Amino acid sequence: MITGDRKILFEIFQAWSSITRTSGRDYVICWLHRVSGCLLLLYLLLHVDTLSSLANPEDYARKAELFSGSFMVFLEWLLALPVIFHCLNGGRVMFYELFATGLDNRIMRAVFWMCGGYMVLLAYYMVRSDQQISAHFFWLNTVIASVCISALTVKALRASRAGIPWKLQRITGSFLLLMVPAHMIFMHLNPQSGKDAAFIIERINQPFVAAVDITLLLFILYHGGYGVISICNDYLSAKQVRTSCAIGVVVILSMFGLQGIRLILSV
Repeated sequence: MITGDRKILFEIFQAWSSITRTSGRDYVICWLHRVSGCLLLLYLLLHVDTLSSLANPEDYARKAELFSGSFMVFLEWLLALPVIFHCLNGGRVMFYELFATGLDNRIMRAVFWMCGGYMVLLAYYMVRSDQQISAHFFWLNTVIASVCISALTVKALRASRAGIPWKLQRITGSFLLLMVPAHMIFMHLNPQSGKDAAFIIERINQPFVAAVDITLLLFILYHGGYGVISICNDYLSAKQVRTSCAIGVVVILSMFGLQGIRLILSV
């Protein structure tokens, strides 16, 4: 008889198998992508709210302490799974849309293998917690690689007749493909990056790093906001309701965007 945690895992596997059989693998992957994207957006909003207390180092230290326990560290590591899956699967979707190759099944398998590899690598850095790397050096190399991927996406989109908002969603996604996973890795290459208020302020005061943070913030907000609005448009039939939801998403994300920019420029 299967008991305990093994029973829970078995039931999850059974549910996954049932949904996959009845609705198809693509349907399941699509919804995993959407749910993970919403989680990433919520994480960003929580991150902005937490960092807003940097003006008061003692207040920030209290908030940071809440996330320093073993269980919270485990949850932080676990959060990386939907983040890396969304990024890699998004890259797979864009590759298929732009080039329409017959390699989608192979790329899908590669996505899951790379997700596992990333989680192992992140766990290694989190356990060690003794690394140090220059923020300027790290982000310069990551930005150059991300800009190259974005440039290739822009070139591939020239022939597309899709609207500008859709194209921008793909371009921002291609830029974030490396930037978001790199951000989570960086937070543990420099353990003080998320805990020490003075260290964070010193890092943000570097103009290049501040520009990277603002770009990352705005691109995630646009990419995530477009995704949320798309989900609403897919499942809400009334035009007025869809319009109201879109306005609400834009207003809320704009407020957080302004808060984040003001924070980066004022510390």
